[in-house]
Amino acid sequence: MTALPLADTAVFVRRFLADYWRNPVNLLVLVLVPVVFVVVAAGPMADAAKLLGGTGLSVETATAGWAAGFLAGIAMYFQTRAARAADRRLILAGLPAPRLVTARLLTGLALASLAAAAALFALATRSGIDEPGRVIAGTAMFAVVYLAIGALVGVLVRSPVNGTVLILFVWIVDVFFGPALGSPDRIETRWLPTHFVTLWMVDLPSRHGGRLGDLGWGLTWTLGALVIAALVVTATTRVAHARHRTRTGSVVDQVVAGLRMGLRDYRRNPVLWVLLIVVPVIFIWLSKVITPEQTTTLSLVEDGRPVTPTFWLPDVHAGTMTPIAIASLAALAGLFIVLDARTGDQRLALAGFRVPALLTARLGVVAAAVLLTTAASLVVTAAVFDAHQWGVFIAANLLLAATYALLGVCLGPIFGRVSGVFIAFLIPFLDLGIGQSPMLRTEPPAWAQALPGYGAYRVLLDGGLTDHFDETGPLLLGLAWLAVLGVLATVLFRSTSSQRSA
Repeated sequence: MTALPLADTAVFVRRFLADYWRNPVNLLVLVLVPVVFVVVAAGPMADAAKLLGGTGLSVETATAGWAAGFLAGIAMYFQTRAARAADRRLILAGLPAPRLVTARLLTGLALASLAAAAALFALATRSGIDEPGRVIAGTAMFAVVYLAIGALVGVLVRSPVNGTVLILFVWIVDVFFGPALGSPDRIETRWLPTHFVTLWMVDLPSRHGGRLGDLGWGLTWTLGALVIAALVVTATTRVAHARHRTRTGSVVDQVVAGLRMGLRDYRRNPVLWVLLIVVPVIFIWLSKVITPEQTTTLSLVEDGRPVTPTFWLPDVHAGTMTPIAIASLAALAGLFIVLDARTGDQRLALAGFRVPALLTARLGVVAAAVLLTTAASLVVTAAVFDAHQWGVFIAANLLLAATYALLGVCLGPIFGRVSGVFIAFLIPFLDLGIGQSPMLRTEPPAWAQALPGYGAYRVLLDGGLTDHFDETGPLLLGLAWLAVLGVLATVLFRSTSSQRSA
């Protein structure tokens, strides 16, 4: 079959976009997430950059690129991964693989352009843009780099939870340890995908770009990543994917059988367990490594009295970063483990499998993933942080993990797979990374106290940094959030499990 004309490629792009926009929530979230990220996170992240030896106000400019990059990566991952069966049929029907890959990449570029436009609009509204050409081009380069990363992960990683966690991990390392939030002169971070793009975008000459300069290296990363992604996607278009089956039981046996089969299914996915261990370990360890040697003041309660003690930042920073890693991965685990099993659960429910038994089994698999992540995080935390009350500190991390796991379970039925990932990324980042963070302010602002992590995080700080437990009120608030999310998860699970699958 000869190559199709460009007009036919445009038809495929329109059809792919129409498929994405068939769920209007996807389009809404693609615009809403970068706007919220830039508006809410820009200021606090600039403050964090000053604390960590970064570039301060230039971080606000970089947030547009960060938001566009993350959304482009996730959108392209699902473009590449979710349509594998349909794409294989198109290839078998005679469509040249390069044409199909071109259509997919152009679709991803269109989605990335929308996210970038929303981020730039938010940035212009919030603080203005001093050099529009540089900032717009830099944001576009961010989107293209992560578009390529999303495509590569989509080809190499079958499981959505694995792929999403891997993209999130790359993004976190790139952002939090890159030249804007951290020091621009670290040799170790020059291999990060947007190191030179960031430096050029925020107009911070690196003096280590050589003859190519920061712009030259940034363009090299951008074009090189896109070419490699296109080649890999083209070469692996015919990859197939596997199926799994389930079986029923009775009452208690149903719970045991469902849990056993759920764990067996995820036991066949060793990459997931490696990611659940490696991601928090590296994140917490790097948090310790990059922490500057200076003091910070926190607002706490000791023996029933408000106090504002001063701490040596390298001694406490890693401990306060632990819950961010745990909560983010817990939310994604809750989202995907229940969402991936929804079609099978609907069939099991029709075959007589009791919904409470199904829910218990799915939550058991979620709990196993969350406990593994929490344990790995706490082991590395214990090596770099000395909690005053280890029992309270561990319990608070488990409470946060359970809360965000249930939140992830709720997000799937409400938002679906793609939009659910965006929300599962945004809420813990704004809640724990921005709102509750003691590194940015001595106590959380009023809006942060209405978020699900407030109560458990105050208990965590109390257990980690004081000698006596004084946070009964926040503990009850955290348990109340857990109960409300548990009820909501049960209602949503019953509703989706009772629907006949298409």
